[in-house]
Amino acid sequence: MQELRDLASVSRRYGADLDFVFLGGGNTSFKTAETLYIKPSGVALAEIQPEQFIRMDRQALARVFTTGLPADVWEKEAAVKGLMEAAVRPLGSGRASVEAPVHDVIDYPFVVHLHPPMVNGMTCAVDGKQACARLFPEALWLDYCNPGATLSLVVKKALGQARAKTGSVPKVMFLQNHGVFVAADTLEGIQAQYEQIMATLRQAYAAAGVPTGLQTGALDTGFMMARAPRVRSLLGGATRALVAVSEPFVPAHGPLSPDHIVYAKSFALECTGDPSDLETFRAKRGYPPKIVAKADQAVFCVGETLKDARAALIAARDAARVQQLTAAFGGPSYLTPARYGFIENWEVESYRRKVSATGGGAGRLQNRVCVVTGGAQGFGLGIAQGLAAHGGIVVIADLNREGAEKAAAEISAACGPHRALAVAANIADEESVAAMVREIVRQCGGIDLFVANAGVLKAGSVKTMTKAEWDFVTTVNYTGYFLCVKHAAGVMAAQNVEGRGPWTDIVQINSKSGLEGSNKNGAYAGSKFGTIGLTQSFAKELIDDRIKVNSVCPGNYFDGPLWSDPKSGLFVQYLSTGKVPGAKTIAEVRAAYEAKVPMGRGCLPEDVVKAILYCVEQDYETGQAIPVTGGQIMLK
Repeated sequence: MQELRDLASVSRRYGADLDFVFLGGGNTSFKTAETLYIKPSGVALAEIQPEQFIRMDRQALARVFTTGLPADVWEKEAAVKGLMEAAVRPLGSGRASVEAPVHDVIDYPFVVHLHPPMVNGMTCAVDGKQACARLFPEALWLDYCNPGATLSLVVKKALGQARAKTGSVPKVMFLQNHGVFVAADTLEGIQAQYEQIMATLRQAYAAAGVPTGLQTGALDTGFMMARAPRVRSLLGGATRALVAVSEPFVPAHGPLSPDHIVYAKSFALECTGDPSDLETFRAKRGYPPKIVAKADQAVFCVGETLKDARAALIAARDAARVQQLTAAFGGPSYLTPARYGFIENWEVESYRRKVSATGGGAGRLQNRVCVVTGGAQGFGLGIAQGLAAHGGIVVIADLNREGAEKAAAEISAACGPHRALAVAANIADEESVAAMVREIVRQCGGIDLFVANAGVLKAGSVKTMTKAEWDFVTTVNYTGYFLCVKHAAGVMAAQNVEGRGPWTDIVQINSKSGLEGSNKNGAYAGSKFGTIGLTQSFAKELIDDRIKVNSVCPGNYFDGPLWSDPKSGLFVQYLSTGKVPGAKTIAEVRAAYEAKVPMGRGCLPEDVVKAILYCVEQDYETGQAIPVTGGQIMLK
């Protein structure tokens, strides 16, 4: 149906624009005489496709207004929910939006309901009703009422009164503390109405001297590094909350709209994140804060998953922007306790929260922030994929930023949105490592598992290797490991609040060459032997911070680019230099090296992931070098 294709296109355009809607909120519909097509719950406006609109039988849906409903508010909502489910065609084919009856009673084919911040700057303001009458005399204003069944009944009554009074139904309807409905015979008419609304409001804000963009300050990175891991531990404990960090802004001082409550709760905690402040807030509000703000320093947004934490940040910024805009119309008008209490306890909104948080499947590393250096390819990429498959939030840190971003996108596509992110890092450069760790804290709040995988190999005889070649290997493999632990350990230690934070882990990916010397490969083997010494030393030092430090020593990854690259891999090099006597093909070279392994094959990333999981899950092991060599190297 062309109307649905066009509606989906318009919906995606509005849904992707924070000037109109955030986090999939809002709703759009098209109706014929018999059928209402409406965006379902759980589908983001920015992503909806024509075939996703739910079909509802309008005659069946009208029973919402003709059936006797219970007086109790929760029983009424349950009854309306049942009536809406019965109107879906085919039955059970989707979850109807709670606003479906509202869309159905508006006498125009197309309806687009959005929550533009500039609109809510008026609808959430003390003088919003008066401003609406002045700026939009043809529009209908509805005083606040609870969403759901109550809203549907109020809208039907108001439209009936407007029709009786003027002979027609208004095309624009502003809802106090809840956005705007725009209706028209065509989508062109809808878009023209929104353009006119936004132009009028933009002019009003300019006249009042109120900026329309959110005013923010500069992020205090020192405060962020000290406090974000702490907030994360205090609010998450063993469940490992995620924290998205923002530059400072003035959070809303109270609840402004249902959508803000759904994602960011009714109130923010404005403090330094000390345990006493958090406990006082929890005791007063009955729940832990999702927004923790310190004026002029940083804002921390907390969630059970990274997706949830990022959603809380988006909602908090929108609410702050709305609060800022209300200055043009007399200041903010917050929802009363009865009103925001209804939203906090509303089952339908609880469902939307669960839908928003979807994307982190349960696993052995559930929602732990797992950093993998050198994760854009080879062993590192395989490790990152394995950690994500076990539920981790994976940060791929690599000198190859483009490759890291590609890998992160592939992991998120396979394991769910917001499950991987990329950070550029040169582990041989201290400022780059420090910047990497700061970025991880800004995006996730802390670190639970740091996999020091990045390394280089430059083989050569001790008689001919240059000092530059020697320094290249040792700087990356040895000094780079030190730099990573230096900066990651500070964040992990900050999560150990008052000695009762969760255990965290540093796992260095070493090599069998760290357990046994390697012919004409002294720089590499020496760096790997040396880093086992670092692992043992770091393990002893960091135990009081509840940080375990271990090394995993894999055998050769024959399937990785180091060995199998068709142009420069070691198999090609060894064939051309005759390192394997009698070998005439790459396959024969490979077979010769596989024959050195009692288990008859090279090491794979999944073998290493199992060793990493062991390091994380055991509570009585630190400072170890664990061989994963198929029996090629055995500890004595």
